[in-house]
Amino acid sequence: MNRVKPIKFLIMMSLCLAGLILASVFIGPARIPMNDIFEERFFDILKLRILRTILAVAAGAGLSLSGVALQAILRNPLAEPYILGVSSGAGLGAVMGLLLLPISGAVSVIAFIGGLITIMVVYLLARVDKRILPENLIIAGILVNALFSGLLMFFVSNSSSAKIHSVIWWLLGNLQVYSPGQVLIAGAVVSAGSFVVFILSKELNAISLGEEEALHLGVDIEKIKAALILAVTLITSVIVSMCGIIGFVGLMVPHIARRLVGPDHRILVPASILTGGVFILSCDIFARTIMAPRELPVGVITTLLGVPFFIYVLKKSGKAYFK
Repeated sequence: MNRVKPIKFLIMMSLCLAGLILASVFIGPARIPMNDIFEERFFDILKLRILRTILAVAAGAGLSLSGVALQAILRNPLAEPYILGVSSGAGLGAVMGLLLLPISGAVSVIAFIGGLITIMVVYLLARVDKRILPENLIIAGILVNALFSGLLMFFVSNSSSAKIHSVIWWLLGNLQVYSPGQVLIAGAVVSAGSFVVFILSKELNAISLGEEEALHLGVDIEKIKAALILAVTLITSVIVSMCGIIGFVGLMVPHIARRLVGPDHRILVPASILTGGVFILSCDIFARTIMAPRELPVGVITTLLGVPFFIYVLKKSGKAYFK
């Protein structure tokens, strides 16, 4: 990919995002006749679509932002938000909430708690001599992810048939939302996380060069890692608790943005946020319309796009895997 001037790219993506927001609000599986435009039904559907659109932008921005931060602090091009096991922990919490405590709002709360507990376990396992080792963090995340995924499948396999559909639908990733409060929480957490990561952009630039270089530049690496891991965990836990598991966004979007605007995180962070919003909104519009009036989970679309992209990244970053 050829590099694009950063300002030009940010303006272009902002305009694209604005256009997709309008399209997302007015396009959907439910067709509304023009003579019903002033009916209550029209405004109810419009409200749900607005909430869904805002949540899609927040999810895309949050997952992309998390991918940027993790790829920098772990110095691993394959790092993405779910590599720390947050998705499986939040997923396990959500499934337990759906099956054992079917109370309105309980699922999101338990999923969020599950994500936080997961990262605490991973963090403790990865910490050696008061340092967070990137290799240990990845290995701990994989192990905890496998454990919680096994527990998640145990609950699913032992649930009643009446509840399995709702559990599977949630796990596949979807953006259906009925509560303005949920959207407000997601928007607030992603906005706060974006602010934290952007403020630490210079430190991310230093860390991505290597820990020794960062130390020579006066960067407190362990504090920066802890702050960013906390921000990523909060963002990912909130998104998973409300949207389920929408995979590969945090892997694909940072790579695309980095190829287009370069590695400077002062530009890469806002570029990834905008690109993530554009990507998820595009996938969601496609998921809602391709089989209308039926709807595909948006996580299915991102996975179908993400797997070949993941293979491409592997091939570029380590050709030994494919010899």
